[in-house]
Amino acid sequence: MANTTLINRALIRLSGEDVRGFLQGLVTNDTSGNLPVWAALLTAQGKALFDFLIWGDGEDILIDCERDAAGDLAKRLTLYRLRRAITIEREETLCVHWAPEGDLGVVDPRLPELGQRWLAPAGEGEGADEAWRAHRLSLGVTEGRAELGDGTTLWLECNAVELNGVSFTKGCYVGQENTARMNWRQKVNRRLVVVPIAEEDEKRQVIAYPELGWSVEHRRVENIEASAAPYWMREGLAAGS
Repeated sequence: MANTTLINRALIRLSGEDVRGFLQGLVTNDTSGNLPVWAALLTAQGKALFDFLIWGDGEDILIDCERDAAGDLAKRLTLYRLRRAITIEREETLCVHWAPEGDLGVVDPRLPELGQRWLAPAGEGEGADEAWRAHRLSLGVTEGRAELGDGTTLWLECNAVELNGVSFTKGCYVGQENTARMNWRQKVNRRLVVVPIAEEDEKRQVIAYPELGWSVEHRRVENIEASAAPYWMREGLAAGS
């Protein structure tokens, strides 16, 4: 069996006093129910700073995030902790694993076609990161600061509604006001899209992957051809147009 470890992912463990309640007032998704969920920590204006998956581990929470952002995310969470009796630290004994199919782990909460995901000790070999990126982009799904931006892209423009990354019933969190207003008005004017590199628009390009044949772009809704968009995005395009 090929190695399933996502080496470019890291885990942050939150333990102590009501860690679910702590995150509930910070992140975009509901942490009080079944986990994992995809969520983000936003700016006050509703722009994405960090995106991640949230897992339960007994009374603890594990945050599955990109490795390069883990340190910054842990520092940001520590600022919000204030005097709560909560420990925030890297989890070094477990790793994130992925497979495009099979019965290990759980189905990715964003989109079933993304495959299976689970937490376990690291495997041997080079890891599955390149295969994961190719698979994810082929489905039009973006993640991480290089694709979502670092506080530059509104969370709903990251397709958070369509990919189950936001709850509109959970109550307040950082950036909630603008996010809820955009949803209520159905005014998502731009979206992140993955297009073939041959159709790239350099003015709208966020990042390009020439070796994979894809360009991630931040396009106005009217400039996204619905028939070429992934199936899961099309209803949202119609609502925003």
